[in-house]
Amino acid sequence: MPRPSDPAPEGGWVRLESSGFGRFVTREVHRRPDGAVVVWESRWHRKHAAHGTSTWWAPTTIGWWIGVLFAIGSLGFAVGAVPDYADTVGTGYDNLTFFVGSIFFTSAALLQYCQVVMAGERVGSEQRRRVREFLVYQPDRIDWLAGAIQLAGTLFFNVSTGHALSSGLSGPTSVNHAVWRPDALGSVCFLVASFLAWAEVCHGTTAWRPRLLAWWIALLNLAGSVAFGVSAVASRVQPNGELRSLALTNLGTFVGALCFLAGGILLLPERTEPLPPEPAAAASGDVPHGR
Repeated sequence: MPRPSDPAPEGGWVRLESSGFGRFVTREVHRRPDGAVVVWESRWHRKHAAHGTSTWWAPTTIGWWIGVLFAIGSLGFAVGAVPDYADTVGTGYDNLTFFVGSIFFTSAALLQYCQVVMAGERVGSEQRRRVREFLVYQPDRIDWLAGAIQLAGTLFFNVSTGHALSSGLSGPTSVNHAVWRPDALGSVCFLVASFLAWAEVCHGTTAWRPRLLAWWIALLNLAGSVAFGVSAVASRVQPNGELRSLALTNLGTFVGALCFLAGGILLLPERTEPLPPEPAAAASGDVPHGR
């Protein structure tokens, strides 16, 4: 992500302003040599790099698959958290439902990470195409940090749900270290990644942008991460072998999964949503977005 001290992206371009969260720049306004004003926002630039023509059916685009896979994974976690479902299918199939859901989560997070890396880092930059270009370390980009941390969180969920599925647990201690701890770490990763995504959309810690789907998606994912965190804390196994709170464990997982489900579905129309012109920029004339 370009920083305020960076040179203009192209000859003759003038940076008018920039904003973001901390050291991360998430929005810039430039004036092109022809006098037109270009508003660049990191998330919009990334999500609209190749959005296709259809909102609900675009299987040739990576953004469509990210939304679909997140939605399917979230649905698996929501269904698995319903007590009646677990009573009907049994513990084994219930654990399988969580595990399959976590695989969809990881698939979506991996594609999301690839989307972040493929996106250009500044106005006018080209997308990466070759596999070796995905092996990058860019901690100065807020979207790269969010994507990498969320991917790590899904892997922790793979561990916890996979171990629960294998079910070779002999006592409370093994339950704590083999199941609860990966689940807690996964929840922490989701919470951190969701906050970074929220800060990217808000260009800071808070903002009121209800006209943008990205704002609602970030808010839903942040709320879902908080709910997953509540579930992780409530699911810790006590020395007597009982959970701290089975009700809160199920409720937190169910509410969090519904939030992620809604956020995943909203990713589909976000791909084709135009970014509203900024009032200050609109007064200057032509206001294109992105590259």
